[in-house]
Amino acid sequence: MHILIVNKGSIPVTLYGGTERVVWSLGKELNNLGHKITFLVKKGSYCNFADVIHIDEEKDILSQIPDNIDIVHFNFTPKNLKTLTKPYVLTIHGNGNKKDLDSNAIFVSKNHAERYNSNSYVHNGLDWSEYKKPTLKTPKNYFHFLGKAAWRVKNVQGAINTIKKTKKEKLKVLGGVRFNVNMGMRFTFTPRASFYGMVGGEKKFDILNESRGLVFAVKWHEPFGLAITESLYYGCPVFGTPYGSLSEIVTKDVGYLSNNASELALAIEKYSDFSRKKCHEYAQDVFNAKVMALAYLEKYEIVLNGNFLNKTKPRLLDQNSPKFLNWVD
Repeated sequence: MHILIVNKGSIPVTLYGGTERVVWSLGKELNNLGHKITFLVKKGSYCNFADVIHIDEEKDILSQIPDNIDIVHFNFTPKNLKTLTKPYVLTIHGNGNKKDLDSNAIFVSKNHAERYNSNSYVHNGLDWSEYKKPTLKTPKNYFHFLGKAAWRVKNVQGAINTIKKTKKEKLKVLGGVRFNVNMGMRFTFTPRASFYGMVGGEKKFDILNESRGLVFAVKWHEPFGLAITESLYYGCPVFGTPYGSLSEIVTKDVGYLSNNASELALAIEKYSDFSRKKCHEYAQDVFNAKVMALAYLEKYEIVLNGNFLNKTKPRLLDQNSPKFLNWVD
């Protein structure tokens, strides 16, 4: 099968690149399974296992799809999609308030799909061979936050406040800075938190590898959260809120969920009750690229057989949900 994967970002990933990291892993694994892969991606991209076409920003994206493609996998919603004659699927990576989504939409978690009145979803997976091997038995010295801290829904301040409620634990913030004008001139003054900005590659792997756990007190319905599975891969239990995918992905064996900072702080103090080996094996076995690729192949077959993935167009069920979900400091 010749599969075209379309995404607005660049490959390969240099820093965090959540969606780009997923589509790269997907394409690589589909290629390993014997399929021909072509990426239609941002100028400057390159790949050693697939053909690459650079998006011409001056042209309609649909006009740039080659004739020899069997199925198109979009990772954003292009204009005039209804006019496309080739079979296609569309992964919805984020939250949005659009009333009606495409009939071939695929969400990234069960919770994500259910919130749009759908049962069409595929969990994100990653190619763990591209990650530094974890050292699970060495002593760990701190906790970490991983995400775009400038997004208020990610609640980095809640993560910091949670750590401050523990006796002496410290937090390393990946994806944020101490002084941030994007959050209303926020300046975080505490010796219990250190900031590393946007980091990727070996530096990110090293910080996760030496962490006791992920503090992920999001105040929205997280669609999936690669920060969760990447942290688990490095043996880090997850201490977060019970919103979105977290209640689905973070089982009682690999983390603790609460929207109350004091309760999370108590759980963090008992981080050693969680098995680092169990966290690692869970991420490695369940959220890997092969599991994801096989699940997408099932979706492709449904569409290639002339059927829609959703009987009715997905639409957000709760249009009036609050922007920030409940969090108790």
